[in-house]
Amino acid sequence: MTVVTAEEVETALAENRPVVALESTIIAHGLPRPRNLAVARELEELVRAEGAVPATIAVLDGTARVGLTAKELERVAEDGAMRKLGRRDLAPALATGASGATTVSGTAFLAARAGLRTFATGGLGGVHRGWTRVQDESADLPLLARTALTVVCAGVKSILDVPATLQRLETLGVTLLGYGTDAFPGFYLSRSGETVDWRVDSPEQVVAVVRARRLLDGQPAAVVVANPVPEEEQLDPALHDRVLEEALAECDRAGVTGGAITPFLLDHLVRHTGGAALEANLAAVRGNVRLGARIAVADG
Repeated sequence: MTVVTAEEVETALAENRPVVALESTIIAHGLPRPRNLAVARELEELVRAEGAVPATIAVLDGTARVGLTAKELERVAEDGAMRKLGRRDLAPALATGASGATTVSGTAFLAARAGLRTFATGGLGGVHRGWTRVQDESADLPLLARTALTVVCAGVKSILDVPATLQRLETLGVTLLGYGTDAFPGFYLSRSGETVDWRVDSPEQVVAVVRARRLLDGQPAAVVVANPVPEEEQLDPALHDRVLEEALAECDRAGVTGGAITPFLLDHLVRHTGGAALEANLAAVRGNVRLGARIAVADG
């Protein structure tokens, strides 16, 4: 596998300075142009402002890149042909010289392989609604079960079966922490209606858990830090519930299945909330990136 670590990232790792991995699907597939490029730059600057080095990850022309130059970041944002690459897609992408933006599973795999310890993202994938019928589960979950990263997120996407996802995380041995909360967040929402067993209230407490996990020296698995979007920036819960119910019904009517379900539902939420869902998403990502950088700095 051809993996190139950017010079700035490589130097930071060699000097044991904090680095934060960032995914690239939000840039290529999650935001409208040209705002996507502005957000990509903003997220990297948020990491730097907290004293860490950003490492946005993508695959360009068959080479996995951990850390992008300014021109590479522009290419990810502007090239409409960028593929969406999960963990399973990395080998064919590298073998065929393809280019693509990495999802949570693809980013986490490459970040861990490059020696990074902290990854900040928006919301995780999980178990889909109707799992007993379709058995659709995100590749994020098994990947996190065998990757020793600290992953900061705003919970899992609210379009999913949240209770089933939490059960799977427990079964897979993924440590789950609520940051400043006893409630499990719901991506666009500060609370999903589910709870977390363990709460932490500072980056230092997160690092203490991470270091204790390392000392146990068992099977590698992630520590997931669930960081809720601030209540004043969340999507209105009543609006969220109404539009999501409509989106699920429309998804069934349209016969949307498999990997097309998630983008269909998320697009419906953005369009039918007047863009409010997108703003809540961005508020969550910004908070996660700041927290991820603070954790990376505290981890030394």
